[in-house]
Amino acid sequence: MIAFERIKTMLKKEFLQVLRDPRMKGIIFVMPVFQVLVFGYAISTDVRHVPTAVYDLDHSVPSRELIDRFRRSGYFDVVEYVDNDSRARFLMDHGDVSFILRVNAGFAGDFGAARTAKVQLLIDGTDSNTARIVLGYSARIVDTWSRETLARRLSVTAGKTISPPTVTIETRAWFNENLESRNFYVPGVIAILVSLITLMLTSMAVVREKEIGTMEQIIVTPITPAEFILGKTLPFAVIALIDVLLVTAIGVLWFNVPVRGSLPLLLFCVLLYLMTTLGVGLLISTLCRTQQQAMMSTFFFFFPAMLLSGFMFPIANMPPIIQVLTYANPLRYFLVIIRGIFLKGVGPSVLWPQMLALAIIGPLTIYLAARRFHKTLS
Repeated sequence: MIAFERIKTMLKKEFLQVLRDPRMKGIIFVMPVFQVLVFGYAISTDVRHVPTAVYDLDHSVPSRELIDRFRRSGYFDVVEYVDNDSRARFLMDHGDVSFILRVNAGFAGDFGAARTAKVQLLIDGTDSNTARIVLGYSARIVDTWSRETLARRLSVTAGKTISPPTVTIETRAWFNENLESRNFYVPGVIAILVSLITLMLTSMAVVREKEIGTMEQIIVTPITPAEFILGKTLPFAVIALIDVLLVTAIGVLWFNVPVRGSLPLLLFCVLLYLMTTLGVGLLISTLCRTQQQAMMSTFFFFFPAMLLSGFMFPIANMPPIIQVLTYANPLRYFLVIIRGIFLKGVGPSVLWPQMLALAIIGPLTIYLAARRFHKTLS
Protein backbone atom coordinates (compact mmCIF):
# COMPACT_ATOMS: atom_id res chain seq x y z
CA MET A 1 0.00 0.00 0.00
CA ILE A 2 1.15 3.50 -0.77
CA ALA A 3 1.18 5.76 2.29
CA PHE A 4 0.24 9.26 1.20
CA GLU A 5 1.66 10.82 4.37
CA ARG A 6 5.11 9.50 3.49
CA ILE A 7 4.74 10.75 -0.08
CA LYS A 8 3.62 14.14 1.24
CA THR A 9 6.74 14.32 3.39
CA MET A 10 8.92 13.42 0.41
CA LEU A 11 7.23 16.07 -1.71
CA LYS A 12 7.81 18.74 0.92
CA LYS A 13 11.45 17.70 1.22
CA GLU A 14 12.04 17.80 -2.56
CA PHE A 15 10.41 21.19 -3.02
CA LEU A 16 12.45 22.66 -0.19
CA GLN A 17 15.64 21.11 -1.49
CA VAL A 18 15.14 22.36 -5.04
CA LEU A 19 13.71 25.82 -4.35
CA ARG A 20 15.78 26.93 -1.35
CA ASP A 21 18.67 27.92 -3.64
CA PRO A 22 17.95 31.23 -5.46
CA ARG A 23 20.27 30.21 -8.29
CA MET A 24 18.29 27.01 -8.81
CA LYS A 25 15.09 29.04 -9.03
CA GLY A 26 16.69 31.10 -11.78
CA ILE A 27 17.78 28.00 -13.66
CA ILE A 28 14.33 26.43 -13.42
CA PHE A 29 12.09 29.40 -14.14
CA VAL A 30 14.18 32.19 -15.70
CA MET A 31 16.50 30.26 -18.02
CA PRO A 32 13.66 28.54 -19.98
CA VAL A 33 12.11 31.94 -20.71
CA PHE A 34 15.47 33.36 -21.75
CA GLN A 35 16.26 30.35 -23.90
CA VAL A 36 12.92 30.30 -25.72
CA LEU A 37 13.40 34.01 -26.52
CA VAL A 38 16.90 33.40 -27.88
CA PHE A 39 16.03 30.21 -29.77
CA GLY A 40 12.81 31.73 -31.09
CA TYR A 41 14.85 34.37 -32.92
CA ALA A 42 17.88 32.23 -33.73
CA ILE A 43 16.24 29.03 -35.00
CA SER A 44 14.72 29.92 -38.36
CA THR A 45 15.11 28.62 -41.89
CA ASP A 46 13.76 31.83 -43.41
CA VAL A 47 16.54 33.46 -45.45
CA ARG A 48 16.66 37.24 -45.53
CA HIS A 49 19.30 39.89 -46.25
CA VAL A 50 21.84 37.70 -48.04
CA PRO A 51 25.11 39.68 -48.37
CA THR A 52 25.55 40.02 -52.13
CA ALA A 53 28.19 41.29 -54.54
CA VAL A 54 27.30 42.39 -58.06
CA TYR A 55 29.71 41.76 -60.94
CA ASP A 56 28.21 43.51 -63.97
CA LEU A 57 30.30 43.09 -67.12
CA ASP A 58 27.55 44.27 -69.47
CA HIS A 59 26.62 47.68 -67.97
CA SER A 60 23.43 47.81 -70.00
CA VAL A 61 19.87 48.85 -69.21
CA PRO A 62 18.60 45.25 -69.00
CA SER A 63 21.46 44.24 -66.70
CA ARG A 64 20.78 47.19 -64.38
CA GLU A 65 17.07 46.36 -64.36
CA LEU A 66 17.79 42.76 -63.38
CA ILE A 67 20.25 43.82 -60.68
CA ASP A 68 17.73 46.31 -59.32
CA ARG A 69 15.10 43.56 -59.19
CA PHE A 70 17.43 41.50 -56.96
CA ARG A 71 18.17 44.52 -54.77
CA ARG A 72 14.52 45.40 -54.25
CA SER A 73 13.41 41.84 -53.53
CA GLY A 74 14.27 42.10 -49.82
CA TYR A 75 16.25 38.86 -49.93
CA PHE A 76 19.57 40.29 -51.14
CA ASP A 77 21.62 43.11 -49.67
CA VAL A 78 24.12 44.41 -52.22
CA VAL A 79 27.25 45.21 -50.22
CA GLU A 80 29.66 45.84 -53.08
CA TYR A 81 29.89 46.21 -56.85
CA VAL A 82 33.05 44.46 -58.07
CA ASP A 83 34.86 44.89 -61.39
CA ASN A 84 37.30 41.99 -61.48
CA ASP A 85 37.47 38.27 -60.73
CA SER A 86 40.11 38.64 -58.02
CA ARG A 87 37.95 40.92 -55.90
CA ALA A 88 34.91 38.67 -56.31
CA ARG A 89 36.95 35.64 -55.21
CA PHE A 90 38.40 37.58 -52.26
CA LEU A 91 34.94 38.55 -50.98
CA MET A 92 33.64 34.99 -51.27
CA ASP A 93 36.73 33.37 -49.71
CA HIS A 94 36.69 35.71 -46.72
CA GLY A 95 32.96 35.32 -46.11
CA ASP A 96 32.18 38.98 -46.78
CA VAL A 97 29.49 37.91 -49.23
CA SER A 98 27.68 34.63 -49.71
CA PHE A 99 26.17 35.39 -53.11
CA ILE A 100 27.59 36.93 -56.32
CA LEU A 101 25.40 37.97 -59.22
CA ARG A 102 27.51 38.04 -62.38
CA VAL A 103 26.09 39.44 -65.61
CA ASN A 104 28.38 38.58 -68.53
CA ALA A 105 29.21 40.92 -71.38
CA GLY A 106 26.73 40.68 -74.25
CA PHE A 107 23.77 39.98 -71.95
CA ALA A 108 21.60 42.75 -73.43
CA GLY A 109 22.53 41.81 -77.00
CA ASP A 110 21.60 38.17 -76.52
CA PHE A 111 18.36 39.06 -74.77
CA GLY A 112 17.38 41.60 -77.42
CA ALA A 113 18.16 39.18 -80.25
CA ALA A 114 15.91 36.51 -78.71
CA ARG A 115 18.91 34.37 -77.88
CA THR A 116 19.44 32.71 -74.51
CA ALA A 117 20.98 35.31 -72.22
CA LYS A 118 23.00 33.82 -69.40
CA VAL A 119 23.44 35.07 -65.86
CA GLN A 120 25.87 33.37 -63.47
CA LEU A 121 24.94 32.94 -59.83
CA LEU A 122 27.85 32.16 -57.48
CA ILE A 123 26.84 31.07 -54.00
CA ASP A 124 28.58 29.88 -50.86
CA GLY A 125 27.44 26.26 -50.59
CA THR A 126 28.81 25.66 -47.08
CA ASP A 127 25.25 25.67 -45.76
CA SER A 128 23.54 23.57 -48.41
CA ASN A 129 20.02 24.25 -47.13
CA THR A 130 20.46 28.03 -47.26
CA ALA A 131 22.12 27.74 -50.67
CA ARG A 132 19.13 25.86 -52.08
CA ILE A 133 16.71 28.43 -50.70
CA VAL A 134 18.72 31.34 -52.13
CA LEU A 135 18.97 29.64 -55.53
CA GLY A 136 15.20 29.19 -55.49
CA TYR A 137 14.70 32.89 -54.76
CA SER A 138 17.12 33.79 -57.57
CA ALA A 139 15.41 31.55 -60.11
CA ARG A 140 12.02 33.10 -59.35
CA ILE A 141 13.36 36.65 -59.60
CA VAL A 142 15.08 35.99 -62.95
CA ASP A 143 12.06 34.14 -64.34
CA THR A 144 9.63 36.89 -63.31
CA TRP A 145 11.83 39.66 -64.71
CA SER A 146 12.33 37.75 -67.98
CA ARG A 147 8.60 37.18 -68.53
CA GLU A 148 7.67 40.77 -67.69
CA THR A 149 10.37 42.20 -69.97
CA LEU A 150 9.33 39.91 -72.82
CA ALA A 151 5.68 40.93 -72.38
CA ARG A 152 6.62 44.63 -72.60
CA ARG A 153 8.62 44.09 -75.78
CA LEU A 154 5.81 42.13 -77.42
CA SER A 155 3.41 44.93 -76.52
CA VAL A 156 5.67 47.56 -78.09
CA THR A 157 6.10 45.47 -81.24
CA ALA A 158 2.39 44.78 -81.68
CA GLY A 159 1.28 48.27 -80.67
CA LYS A 160 -1.08 46.93 -78.03
CA THR A 161 -0.91 45.15 -74.74
CA ILE A 162 -0.08 41.48 -75.27
CA SER A 163 0.41 38.95 -72.53
CA PRO A 164 2.25 35.79 -73.53
CA PRO A 165 0.53 32.55 -72.53
CA THR A 166 1.55 31.40 -69.07
CA VAL A 167 0.61 28.76 -66.54
CA THR A 168 -0.32 30.21 -63.17
CA ILE A 169 0.05 28.14 -60.03
CA GLU A 170 -2.25 29.11 -57.18
CA THR A 171 -1.01 27.75 -53.86
CA ARG A 172 -2.55 27.56 -50.43
CA ALA A 173 -0.64 26.56 -47.32
CA TRP A 174 -2.71 24.87 -44.67
CA PHE A 175 -2.06 25.41 -40.92
CA ASN A 176 0.95 27.74 -41.41
CA GLU A 177 -0.42 30.18 -43.95
CA ASN A 178 2.60 32.48 -44.15
CA LEU A 179 5.08 29.59 -44.09
CA GLU A 180 6.82 31.08 -41.06
CA SER A 181 9.50 28.65 -39.91
CA ARG A 182 9.29 30.16 -36.42
CA ASN A 183 5.77 28.75 -36.05
CA PHE A 184 7.23 25.31 -36.73
CA TYR A 185 10.30 25.56 -34.52
CA VAL A 186 9.04 27.38 -31.42
CA PRO A 187 6.73 24.51 -30.32
CA GLY A 188 9.68 22.19 -30.85
CA VAL A 189 11.87 24.44 -28.71
CA ILE A 190 9.26 24.18 -25.94
CA ALA A 191 9.45 20.39 -26.08
CA ILE A 192 13.27 20.45 -26.08
CA LEU A 193 13.50 22.77 -23.08
CA VAL A 194 10.99 20.76 -21.03
CA SER A 195 12.88 17.58 -21.87
CA LEU A 196 16.25 18.98 -20.86
CA ILE A 197 15.04 20.52 -17.59
CA THR A 198 13.21 17.41 -16.37
CA LEU A 199 16.03 15.08 -17.40
CA MET A 200 18.64 17.21 -15.64
CA LEU A 201 16.65 17.56 -12.43
CA THR A 202 15.58 13.95 -12.08
CA SER A 203 18.83 12.36 -13.26
CA MET A 204 20.59 13.82 -10.22
CA ALA A 205 17.79 13.21 -7.72
CA VAL A 206 18.91 9.84 -6.30
CA VAL A 207 22.61 10.51 -6.87
CA ARG A 208 22.36 13.70 -4.81
CA GLU A 209 20.98 11.71 -1.88
CA LYS A 210 24.02 9.43 -2.03
CA GLU A 211 26.53 12.26 -2.30
CA ILE A 212 25.19 14.41 0.56
CA GLY A 213 24.74 11.36 2.81
CA THR A 214 20.95 11.40 3.25
CA MET A 215 20.42 8.04 1.61
CA GLU A 216 21.17 6.34 4.93
CA GLN A 217 18.32 8.25 6.54
CA ILE A 218 15.94 7.22 3.75
CA ILE A 219 17.00 3.59 4.08
CA VAL A 220 15.96 3.34 7.72
CA THR A 221 12.50 4.75 7.01
CA PRO A 222 9.53 2.54 6.05
CA ILE A 223 9.20 4.24 2.66
CA THR A 224 8.76 1.86 -0.28
CA PRO A 225 10.47 2.18 -3.68
CA ALA A 226 7.17 3.20 -5.31
CA GLU A 227 6.64 5.94 -2.72
CA PHE A 228 10.21 7.10 -3.14
CA ILE A 229 9.83 7.32 -6.92
CA LEU A 230 6.54 9.24 -6.64
CA GLY A 231 8.05 11.60 -4.11
CA LYS A 232 10.97 12.24 -6.46
CA THR A 233 8.96 12.69 -9.68
CA LEU A 234 5.87 14.68 -8.68
CA PRO A 235 7.72 17.89 -7.68
CA PHE A 236 9.60 17.94 -10.96
CA ALA A 237 6.36 17.28 -12.85
CA VAL A 238 4.80 20.35 -11.21
CA ILE A 239 7.88 22.44 -12.04
CA ALA A 240 7.81 21.21 -15.64
CA LEU A 241 4.12 22.12 -16.02
CA ILE A 242 4.86 25.64 -14.78
CA ASP A 243 7.73 25.90 -17.27
CA VAL A 244 5.45 24.70 -20.09
CA LEU A 245 2.92 27.41 -19.27
CA LEU A 246 5.68 30.05 -19.12
CA VAL A 247 7.35 29.20 -22.40
CA THR A 248 4.00 28.64 -24.13
CA ALA A 249 2.91 32.12 -23.06
CA ILE A 250 6.17 33.53 -24.48
CA GLY A 251 5.66 31.66 -27.76
CA VAL A 252 2.07 32.83 -28.14
CA LEU A 253 2.29 36.40 -26.83
CA TRP A 254 5.80 37.32 -28.00
CA PHE A 255 6.28 35.33 -31.22
CA ASN A 256 2.57 35.15 -32.17
CA VAL A 257 2.69 31.39 -32.61
CA PRO A 258 -0.93 30.24 -32.88
CA VAL A 259 -2.45 27.70 -30.52
CA ARG A 260 -5.35 26.34 -32.53
CA GLY A 261 -5.97 23.26 -30.44
CA SER A 262 -7.09 22.56 -26.91
CA LEU A 263 -4.87 23.83 -24.08
CA PRO A 264 -6.20 21.19 -21.61
CA LEU A 265 -5.33 18.50 -24.17
CA LEU A 266 -1.84 20.00 -24.46
CA LEU A 267 -1.35 19.85 -20.69
CA PHE A 268 -2.62 16.27 -20.58
CA CYS A 269 -0.17 15.27 -23.30
CA VAL A 270 2.59 17.08 -21.43
CA LEU A 271 1.83 14.88 -18.42
CA LEU A 272 2.07 11.79 -20.62
CA TYR A 273 5.40 12.97 -21.95
CA LEU A 274 6.70 13.91 -18.51
CA MET A 275 6.30 10.31 -17.41
CA THR A 276 8.88 9.35 -20.03
CA THR A 277 11.43 12.09 -19.25
CA LEU A 278 11.04 11.74 -15.49
CA GLY A 279 11.28 7.96 -15.76
CA VAL A 280 14.40 8.13 -17.93
CA GLY A 281 15.95 10.70 -15.60
CA LEU A 282 15.33 8.56 -12.54
CA LEU A 283 16.62 5.48 -14.33
CA ILE A 284 19.84 7.35 -15.11
CA SER A 285 20.00 8.50 -11.50
CA THR A 286 19.78 4.94 -10.17
CA LEU A 287 22.51 3.77 -12.56
CA CYS A 288 25.05 6.49 -11.67
CA ARG A 289 27.10 7.00 -8.53
CA THR A 290 27.97 10.70 -8.86
CA GLN A 291 26.19 13.79 -10.11
CA GLN A 292 28.89 14.26 -12.73
CA GLN A 293 28.18 10.81 -14.13
CA ALA A 294 24.46 11.55 -14.09
CA MET A 295 24.93 14.83 -15.96
CA MET A 296 27.11 13.24 -18.64
CA SER A 297 24.67 10.33 -19.04
CA THR A 298 21.81 12.79 -19.42
CA PHE A 299 23.55 14.54 -22.32
CA PHE A 300 24.44 11.21 -23.91
CA PHE A 301 20.72 10.41 -23.93
CA PHE A 302 19.40 13.89 -24.73
CA PHE A 303 21.36 14.78 -27.86
CA PRO A 304 20.63 11.56 -29.80
CA ALA A 305 16.99 11.84 -28.73
CA MET A 306 16.84 15.40 -30.06
CA LEU A 307 18.58 14.57 -33.35
CA LEU A 308 16.35 11.54 -33.95
CA SER A 309 13.10 13.27 -33.03
CA GLY A 310 12.43 15.16 -36.25
CA PHE A 311 13.10 18.51 -34.59
CA MET A 312 16.01 19.40 -36.88
CA PHE A 313 15.95 16.77 -39.62
CA PRO A 314 12.91 15.03 -41.16
CA ILE A 315 12.67 11.43 -40.03
CA ALA A 316 11.60 10.40 -43.54
CA ASN A 317 15.03 11.44 -44.85
CA MET A 318 16.88 9.19 -42.42
CA PRO A 319 18.13 5.68 -43.34
CA PRO A 320 15.53 2.95 -42.74
CA ILE A 321 17.42 1.41 -39.82
CA ILE A 322 17.59 4.82 -38.09
CA GLN A 323 13.89 5.38 -38.72
CA VAL A 324 13.18 2.15 -36.84
CA LEU A 325 15.23 3.40 -33.87
CA THR A 326 13.18 6.60 -33.68
CA TYR A 327 10.09 4.62 -32.66
CA ALA A 328 11.69 4.17 -29.21
CA ASN A 329 12.20 7.93 -28.87
CA PRO A 330 9.40 9.59 -26.85
CA LEU A 331 10.38 13.05 -28.09
CA ARG A 332 9.40 11.99 -31.60
CA TYR A 333 5.79 11.47 -30.53
CA PHE A 334 5.60 14.58 -28.37
CA LEU A 335 6.80 16.82 -31.21
CA VAL A 336 3.99 15.53 -33.42
CA ILE A 337 1.52 16.21 -30.62
CA ILE A 338 2.66 19.72 -29.71
CA ARG A 339 2.95 20.85 -33.33
CA GLY A 340 -0.41 19.31 -34.14
CA ILE A 341 -2.11 21.14 -31.26
CA PHE A 342 -0.32 24.46 -31.91
CA LEU A 343 -0.56 24.67 -35.70
CA LYS A 344 -3.26 22.24 -36.83
CA GLY A 345 -5.72 22.33 -33.96
CA VAL A 346 -6.18 18.56 -34.10
CA GLY A 347 -7.44 16.47 -31.22
CA PRO A 348 -7.26 12.93 -29.83
CA SER A 349 -8.95 11.51 -32.93
CA VAL A 350 -5.79 12.34 -34.88
CA LEU A 351 -3.13 12.23 -32.16
CA TRP A 352 -4.18 9.02 -30.42
CA PRO A 353 -1.30 6.90 -31.87
CA GLN A 354 1.27 9.31 -30.42
CA MET A 355 -0.62 9.57 -27.12
CA LEU A 356 -0.83 5.79 -26.91
CA ALA A 357 2.91 5.46 -27.51
CA LEU A 358 3.67 7.91 -24.69
CA ALA A 359 1.17 6.15 -22.43
CA ILE A 360 3.15 2.94 -22.95
CA ILE A 361 6.71 4.29 -22.82
CA GLY A 362 6.13 6.52 -19.77
CA PRO A 363 4.87 3.95 -17.25
CA LEU A 364 7.41 1.45 -18.57
CA THR A 365 10.37 3.72 -17.85
CA ILE A 366 9.03 4.62 -14.39
CA TYR A 367 8.53 0.92 -13.65
CA LEU A 368 12.12 0.16 -14.69
CA ALA A 369 13.39 3.02 -12.50
CA ALA A 370 11.38 1.72 -9.53
CA ARG A 371 12.70 -1.81 -10.06
CA ARG A 372 16.22 -0.51 -10.35
CA PHE A 373 16.03 1.47 -7.13
CA HIS A 374 16.95 -0.59 -4.11
CA LYS A 375 17.00 0.61 -0.53
CA THR A 376 20.70 -0.02 -0.28
CA LEU A 377 23.83 2.08 -0.67
CA SER A 378 25.23 -0.33 -3.23
